Amino acid sequence: MAVYAYIASSGAGLAPIRGTIAADSPRQARDQLRAQGLSVRDLSEKRAGKGNGFFAQYLASRQSSKVAGLFQEMTTLLSAGIPLLEALDTITRQHEGRFKQSIMLLRDHVAAGGSLAEAMAQQSALFDQLCLSIIEVGENAGTLDDSLARLVEFKRRSATLKNRVASAMIYPCIVMGVGLAISLFLMTYVVPKLLGVLEQSGKPLPFATEVVKGASDLLLGWWWALGLGAVVVCAVFTAWVRSRRGRLVWHRLQLRVPLLGELIRKQGIARVAMVMATLLKSDVTFVRSVQIARKTVKNQILADALDACEKAVVAGLDISDALEKTDAFPPLVIQVFAVGQASGRLETMLEDLAADYDTQVELTSNRLTALLEPLMMIVLAVVVGFIAFATIMPILEAGNVL
Repeated sequence: MAVYAYIASSGAGLAPIRGTIAADSPRQARDQLRAQGLSVRDLSEKRAGKGNGFFAQYLASRQSSKVAGLFQEMTTLLSAGIPLLEALDTITRQHEGRFKQSIMLLRDHVAAGGSLAEAMAQQSALFDQLCLSIIEVGENAGTLDDSLARLVEFKRRSATLKNRVASAMIYPCIVMGVGLAISLFLMTYVVPKLLGVLEQSGKPLPFATEVVKGASDLLLGWWWALGLGAVVVCAVFTAWVRSRRGRLVWHRLQLRVPLLGELIRKQGIARVAMVMATLLKSDVTFVRSVQIARKTVKNQILADALDACEKAVVAGLDISDALEKTDAFPPLVIQVFAVGQASGRLETMLEDLAADYDTQVELTSNRLTALLEPLMMIVLAVVVGFIAFATIMPILEAGNVL
């Protein structure tokens, strides 16, 4: 059975109806739609996307909350004893649009005799390696509902960690955006009108006013060149960051920034500990857990450290020595890996480590917000105040002369 997207109408002059339908063939899909009183205009089969493109990954990021909801719904239904195929049918009726098509593709593959992990692997843009590994182990062990429950808990904690960092940066970004907009408005609209009248008097302008006037003339006369230059700089910087050498240099610089580097490092460690604890509790091997955790870390320095850890384990070396040589993780993290490996309680200790660093991320983000708020206000006040001072000074001097 396949999934088809259709465009149909229920009568002349009515708006077209878009949707999806499951059928064994295009002919059967058309027959089902005609039985519903619809006139089919277009019908196309929907196939699972691998999600390698930027647009597919962007759509997947927009649907991450829906994926967490899907796992929660599946956990509830499977825990109640409802078969997987019937559970997917029930969940499909609760969704619309592109995400409904994705669930129908899962249902189609499972109905054909495939596993849920295999079906999700065909939609790698939505379901990452962490999901696939946990679900595969759960299916093989017959504990799919427990595996899904672990995934739900991981998604919840991961979203909380991500939202804390994002929330810490919202206010500074808003202040910076407002300050930039006010400065551009003053430089391109207010300053030219005021200084135009003063220039007609023929009197020399103060130095500060000359500086503001030069910047205003540059924005008005060469805005296209400035915009083009900004685009070129962004393109060159993006290409440089995408190269391995540029990415290493950039990520190393990020970790050295006071407070912000600390936040990035703690967030990465918390995510690694969270991912590995979830995978190890689901009976995924340690090497495979390290491989998946490495793919979830955005900072290349931390990812390379995990890669060195993986190679050390495969070679039969000690984990703590491999991590210590990378100089990427604090001594506490290295000690947790060493003690956890020796005692056989690594997943429990990693879970405690994730909770500890989760709390530290919250505290660091609060400190960062507390530091950036007054700093942004001071910068905004200095920029706007300088423009206002440079504009008002010649007016006051003209008044003194009179």
